Amino acid sequence: MPFDTPSSTSERPHVVIVGAGFAGLEAAKTLRDAPVRVTLVDRNNYHKFQPLLYEVAMAGLEPDDIAHNIRNIFRGNETVNFRLGTVVDIDPVLQRVHLHGNESLAYDHLVLAAGAVSTDFGIPGVEEHAYPLKNVPDAVNLRNRVLRQFERYDRHRAATGEGALTFVVVGGGPTGVEMAGAFVELFDTLNSDFSEFDTREQARCLLLEMEDELLPPYKSPQRAYTRQVLEARGVNVQTSTAVEQVAPNEVHLADGRTIPTQTLVWAAGVKASPVANLLDAEQDRGDRIIVNPDLTVPEHPEVYAVGDMAAIEGTDGYEPQLAQVAIQSGEHAAEQIQRRLREGTSEEFEYWDLGQMATIGRNAAVAEFAGGIAVRGFLAWFLWVVIHIAKLVGFRNRLSALVNWAYNYFTYNRSARLILDMVPISDDVPMEVEDVDQQVKERLKTVETQPH
Repeated sequence: MPFDTPSSTSERPHVVIVGAGFAGLEAAKTLRDAPVRVTLVDRNNYHKFQPLLYEVAMAGLEPDDIAHNIRNIFRGNETVNFRLGTVVDIDPVLQRVHLHGNESLAYDHLVLAAGAVSTDFGIPGVEEHAYPLKNVPDAVNLRNRVLRQFERYDRHRAATGEGALTFVVVGGGPTGVEMAGAFVELFDTLNSDFSEFDTREQARCLLLEMEDELLPPYKSPQRAYTRQVLEARGVNVQTSTAVEQVAPNEVHLADGRTIPTQTLVWAAGVKASPVANLLDAEQDRGDRIIVNPDLTVPEHPEVYAVGDMAAIEGTDGYEPQLAQVAIQSGEHAAEQIQRRLREGTSEEFEYWDLGQMATIGRNAAVAEFAGGIAVRGFLAWFLWVVIHIAKLVGFRNRLSALVNWAYNYFTYNRSARLILDMVPISDDVPMEVEDVDQQVKERLKTVETQPH
């Protein structure tokens, strides 16, 4: 396909934003009334609210409750255009972003906001056998797996093998804690679905964390409360426990123990998107691009790295990979582009820590806010629900999530218990729509030939 017309011939500078996550979306929103042209590129046509992926995986919400069509977000805006595509190369000399399929976009300013992907830390078997949770297909695929395990156990109990209903979550950060709490709540819900066995007795959830305590960034009382609540609700919490290897039906620990399991959820860590490797720039151990104080990439003043892709120097090392950092850095990069167009100068990025929250399950959460304010229990849980609903993109998403959560809360039921087979898309493999369609067709043929 022919290249786009170089942006230098345009009346307005061209800003290309790679990634429509928190950082990229905020950058595009900030620029939608600016005297520029914006092209927002993402491999998906939706923005996902990543903190609630676990709710989709645990049948609490449907995928379209936490995802919103990107074109709809900027409907009627003449500044921001969306391009569905996968970035495969970046040429900082010619200032072009190359997409899969021989297409490229010329840019005057480039914002790299492709987010993060799961990392296995080189542990054998994780990539092949563990279930990550970084995108919507991951969440639906995990939900399918969990529900199918119960169906298999109900149908052929003796043939399912050891560990069929043992679900292991690796990683004691917010995602791991939220997943573990949601697992035991799902066990309660499914008990009314299966009359031949008690799901609460047969199923179990283990949460493994290599550090001494859960939620390492939180204060000690919050960490102790989190563990207490999880264990009281039936989660087997094991700290100071490192994974050495993952096999198809078991996980091997560094202390020599083996845990039989057919479903292992990997929530142990992330690294920057592979897009970070396309630019010749210094990176940290998590592949994040080390940026200047104004978020530009050294030796590439027209390129910004933001969100989970950026190693941003803070008061205690690099800033954490949190949604608030992504939102604020995306907004800052967009503001600096406008500032440089007006004045030719830029300002340093300053992160405002608004706090952090993690839910443990029904009526239980921990929250820490600016000023050292810490709350836990029902109040923290209520604030978590309100804040997360408010942050969802689109009124329909907020209303749908609210209705589903209210239904789940008052009925002790999880309504999204559907098995919908889909093909998970690897973040490391460039795929276009045609590639995905072909994989779906191949997957469906495989399913159809399997015995029912």
